[in-house]
Amino acid sequence: MSDLVIIAYDSEAIAESARQKLLELKKEYLIEIGDAVVAVRQPDGTVKLNQLINMTATGAATGGMWGALIGMLFLNPLLGAALGAGAGALSGRYTDIGIDDQFMKDATAALTPGQAALCVLVRKVTADKVLPAMATFGGKVLRTNLTIEQETKLQDALKSTQA
Repeated sequence: MSDLVIIAYDSEAIAESARQKLLELKKEYLIEIGDAVVAVRQPDGTVKLNQLINMTATGAATGGMWGALIGMLFLNPLLGAALGAGAGALSGRYTDIGIDDQFMKDATAALTPGQAALCVLVRKVTADKVLPAMATFGGKVLRTNLTIEQETKLQDALKSTQA
């Protein structure tokens, strides 16, 4: 079972730094992440999601490749690549993996303009090593599906750096 953790930060830069640290910890096999998205409250009140994987670009690249291959069968690989890239980009745009986008936007509604939140779907974690590393960024837990005991430990670790 995966755990969802959403932590609010004062700026997008801090949230991005925290995500980069999580990715470093992932390379050390201390955490296994299902998804890590930075949600940023824009000045106009909307929420922009900085996804870990750009599905539109991935879809366009994959569609372009398959379109070119199919286009070769009909002796027109350029047209096939263009149509495939367009179809792939369109399908990638509407594909959602990991944490539901609308859920993240709703969960980060309490942010003020300029603030950001790191939304992480954690599969496995070595908490005694990851918590101190992530506590250096501070932040406030907005939402989680952790147990009360685990959430309290996380909240205490984040507060200890702010004091």
